[in-house]
Amino acid sequence: MKVTKRSRQFHRSGFTLLEMVIVLGIIAMILGGAIFSMNKIGDSAKLGQVESDFKSFESSVAMYKLNAGQLPTTQQGLKALVEKPSSTPVPRRWIQIMKKVPLDPWGKPYAYRFPGKKNAADFEIYSAGPDGIENNADDLSSQDN
Repeated sequence: MKVTKRSRQFHRSGFTLLEMVIVLGIIAMILGGAIFSMNKIGDSAKLGQVESDFKSFESSVAMYKLNAGQLPTTQQGLKALVEKPSSTPVPRRWIQIMKKVPLDPWGKPYAYRFPGKKNAADFEIYSAGPDGIENNADDLSSQDN
């Protein structure tokens, strides 16, 4: 059997197993870096969601105050926007402002206090942040703005 130039070329074309493994390794490193970067974008989006929720709560609590004549107490909390409070002070006029109180982006309930911690003249809405533990460095407050 005569080996021609053409048949030798045919056997040399293609990739070796080592070349394939190297290329797949490079692709895996690039994808890993992209996924790591996407996590940081997700964290930023969650912080943006908290800011948006704070604005929504602020307008809802302002509407509650217009109707009820006063702000909800810490005990009544954000639940006063969903159900008529039965504890003192009972609002003289009440309407349901929200269907339900949304959770923060980490799946925990937002908290409300009046008077606020940083500005006692105003209410404060806060989230325990990514770790879900209150009163530490990652807490987010509507009075931080």
